[in-house]
Amino acid sequence: MFGRKSSVGSTGEDFVCNYLKDKGIEIIARNYRNRLGEIDIIARDSDYICFVEVKTRTGSSAGFPAESVNRAKQRKISQTACAYLKQKRLETANCRFDVAAVMLNKELKLEDIEYLENAFYLNEKYAY
Repeated sequence: MFGRKSSVGSTGEDFVCNYLKDKGIEIIARNYRNRLGEIDIIARDSDYICFVEVKTRTGSSAGFPAESVNRAKQRKISQTACAYLKQKRLETANCRFDVAAVMLNKELKLEDIEYLENAFYLNEKYAY
């Protein structure tokens, strides 16, 4: 089962990267990890650094993808993003937190991408 779950997530991220590239958004990193957590996609959209959380499902039995980006997940992404910005000396950069909700069919073919810009804001506790 782990292999299938990993494959679903990776496939969803691939579709989102293509979606962003089609919109002229540059992919900076995928699966960025540090000791605080992981960010699925980091991208540049004009003057914004975008931290993108990708949630992929092959059905709605586990709920809709975007619903799983709860406060705890937002906090973890905020912490990880702040550490990234500090590491790259981008503390003054404009940034936003987006969520991409991907629905695939059982054959892992794309059914839908719902892309939410500014889905949540930086948790002020982790701001510089």
